[in-house]
Amino acid sequence: MANISIKRIKKVYPNAETATIKDANLEIKDKEFVVLVGPSGCGKSTLLRMVAGLEDITDGDLEIDGVRVNEFSPKDRDIAMVFQNYALYPHMTVFENMAFGLKLRKTPKAEIKEKVEEAARILDITHLLDRRPKDMSGGQRQRVAIGRSIVRDPKVFLFDEPLSNLDAALRVQMRAEIKKLHRDLQATILYVTHDQIEAMTMGDRIVVLKDGNVMQFDTPMNLFNNPANKFVAGFIGSPSMNFIEGKIDTEDETVFKSKDFKFSVPADLRPCLKSYADKRVYFGFRPEYIYDKAIEKTKRLSQSMEIEVQALEPIGSETFVYFHFTGNPDHQCCFRSDSGFVYQIGQKVTIGVDIDRLRFFDAETEQRIM
Repeated sequence: MANISIKRIKKVYPNAETATIKDANLEIKDKEFVVLVGPSGCGKSTLLRMVAGLEDITDGDLEIDGVRVNEFSPKDRDIAMVFQNYALYPHMTVFENMAFGLKLRKTPKAEIKEKVEEAARILDITHLLDRRPKDMSGGQRQRVAIGRSIVRDPKVFLFDEPLSNLDAALRVQMRAEIKKLHRDLQATILYVTHDQIEAMTMGDRIVVLKDGNVMQFDTPMNLFNNPANKFVAGFIGSPSMNFIEGKIDTEDETVFKSKDFKFSVPADLRPCLKSYADKRVYFGFRPEYIYDKAIEKTKRLSQSMEIEVQALEPIGSETFVYFHFTGNPDHQCCFRSDSGFVYQIGQKVTIGVDIDRLRFFDAETEQRIM
């Protein structure tokens, strides 16, 4: 397999006002599973297509295994790409679809048979080799598309939103299968998705993109626990992080105050927040780290804050409780609750936030204050 170096890469389309990809720098290790994620239009598929050779690189260098490949055609980059729409030949059997690329390369028939059968065994589609695409489910067709890539034995696998056409249950199953495939093949994989849950469950590391900029490149848990900026904090996690705008008190720099409440800033954060006295900052707190003070007695929580329950979303083992702070019905937040605790719409609840999990962001730059 191979490592991929993306060095100061830019993509500017003709007549475009701004670059689609702006100065991307990424080092993807050999055998690593890296996911590109971000909202629609952020440039993730464009970046993947530049690695594949399907889009020209405006500026910068792309290296695969230490070799600069900017001017290489797709067939000379030793990559294999799995698309969203499968792109199978309807008149061919599964075996013929998987073997087609090898036949074009004049691979001996015995070797083709061996490679196709091995890929089919890995993907558990041996029993489908004589079928045609119309006789298979969406998940089976996607396995065939992946199998067609496996037989090539490429240096790098590229996946462009391969699960977006599948139903929810099948997406979960295919996520697990692609991760298992990565372990079995010890492959370098670059994977695009718009689904942050998919990214979190699959990637060794994740690239979060926004408007063509790399916002953070890190492990799933570091993105969740230590976001570099407000965008990453809000994008990663479901439900997303809650944000309250406020200021550090000018008279008492240990106090954060907003329209809704005020509380003491944790001691370890006070030095870095000192320079923000009377400046706007965002206080961020995840739904997972908000607790009903009538129930939670063991954790180190912030001062009490009174809220009013607005809406409830039971999802089985837990419930998402949407609320606003008493006196401010316009600002909705959310916390997770065990489904064993029943809340009512309009109920007043006293909550606290795990102070070790508080995050503060500069309101102007939206960078995390650390």
